[in-house]
Amino acid sequence: MIRPFAVRRERALPWCDPLEVLQIIGGRDGALGLFSGTGGRVLIAADPDAVGQIDGDAAAVMALLDDPAWVEGAVQLLAYDSGARPATGPRPSVWPDLMAARYPAWLVFETATRTLTAIGRGEDSGGAEHALDQAEGWTRVASLEGAVEGPLSTSFDAEADEAAYRAAVADVVRRIAAGELFQANIARAWTGALKPEADPLDVFLRLVRDSPAPYAAFWRLGQRALVSNSPELFLTLEPDGRIETRPIKGTRPRRTDPAQDHAEVEALLASAKDRAENLMIVDLMRNDLSRVCVPASVRVERLFHPESYANVHHLVSTVSGSLSAGQGVGQVMAATFPPGSITGAPKHQAMKVIASHEPPRGPWCGSLLLREGDGTLTASVLIRTLAFEQGNGRWHWRTQAGAGVVADSDPAAESAEVLSKISAIKQALTGI
Repeated sequence: MIRPFAVRRERALPWCDPLEVLQIIGGRDGALGLFSGTGGRVLIAADPDAVGQIDGDAAAVMALLDDPAWVEGAVQLLAYDSGARPATGPRPSVWPDLMAARYPAWLVFETATRTLTAIGRGEDSGGAEHALDQAEGWTRVASLEGAVEGPLSTSFDAEADEAAYRAAVADVVRRIAAGELFQANIARAWTGALKPEADPLDVFLRLVRDSPAPYAAFWRLGQRALVSNSPELFLTLEPDGRIETRPIKGTRPRRTDPAQDHAEVEALLASAKDRAENLMIVDLMRNDLSRVCVPASVRVERLFHPESYANVHHLVSTVSGSLSAGQGVGQVMAATFPPGSITGAPKHQAMKVIASHEPPRGPWCGSLLLREGDGTLTASVLIRTLAFEQGNGRWHWRTQAGAGVVADSDPAAESAEVLSKISAIKQALTGI
């Protein structure tokens, strides 16, 4: 049983490179780095004072999410399969339902203004000051190791070939035509192992340097590690009760020629298929939010907005609402998780269909929750994500990429979209 933090302190520090700091402390158990794209905020932490892991107990997951001791200075990871289980039934567990860590010491980098603040939390003033000293100490360590050169992974093996994926897409199209559902997000998976001298942090450093994303994350906890280069927000919650979700649906590849790249954006905006796919998920998220929001407060703030990233263009919409009194993060997640953008519509049936074509997903398409204080939440969708587990002296990884399948989906086009989405991760691992 841990007690909530009672004291919070801040200390301004001289600016330093957050990537260098993460590289210095990234080998510690519990090391955490959250990077918000180019010019955004960066949070770095290590040495948690409490960790938690729950598997197969939905009530315990809910209890931890709403426990006052875990609402500040904490990070929590919800695996996709924990939310899908009511639809899929019992399946083999490939990742804990919930992993959590709480950190007294943090470094907050505001890259736009090049300001650095240490944050210390504790049960009393002495504990908070000790945490500040600890965070400041991370910026003074000089043992920066060189990056691993060349390919990081010895392989990049598909769990199923492209023909099998196209057949799965075709099967979902048939099910849609039969009236079983309207949309399902179907994925492919790849596996491999890092070279003995390589570490998950090496993969993250390459991704965040070459293709920065708004919700990039590195997290090491025990024999597991997470590397995410996600562009997608699942939910934010503000102290005044405002809740927001920004589902992504609709993808086109980036082009090196500016005219061709602009043409891809125009084609995305003009695509009736992509707009319909996006709108279905917007409606689904409106329905999910309405279960925990003040009646009539849920609204669509922005629809079909194009956003461009290093390798792809996306269509992004924004839905917001006002949280009803008495609803906590546990209730919000029970109503909305897994995210509609990576399941389908209707959500329950889509998850059943996904389970008929995919093994358990683990953390991929789950959510990473940042808890900065009571009544606040930032949760990403764990796409463009690798899950690592250590064994026999090496880090073994698994990653996935998916596409939303609708009535007029073409299996070859959906397969090409998946390959576009996985390209940055493949490049970081193999150099190809």
